Amino acid sequence: MLKTGNLFSPVERSDDEFVEVLISNASRVERIVSDGHTSPPGFWYDQDEIEFAAVLKGNAKLEFERETLELNSGDWVIIPAHERHRVIYTSSPCIWLTVFSPE
Repeated sequence: MLKTGNLFSPVERSDDEFVEVLISNASRVERIVSDGHTSPPGFWYDQDEIEFAAVLKGNAKLEFERETLELNSGDWVIIPAHERHRVIYTSSPCIWLTVFSPE
């Protein structure tokens, strides 16, 4: 069955980010809509998967243990598995496209 959608479709406002899994098999593709969301204080992502993250609209800042990376519309990053990182800023809104793959 063909599945279609619009990456820029609106979502209801919430205290939590909206995450929509677009495909899930060996890889997982998600659309994430941030609305000024950041990682909780002291929280670090430490994922078992490789993550490709692209900002489609808006901007964000990611903090890694050794650097901070600013992403604007169209920018992308590949984050290796177990590369500790956190989100320290997102615009309102910030629309991400992420792809997670096994290491």
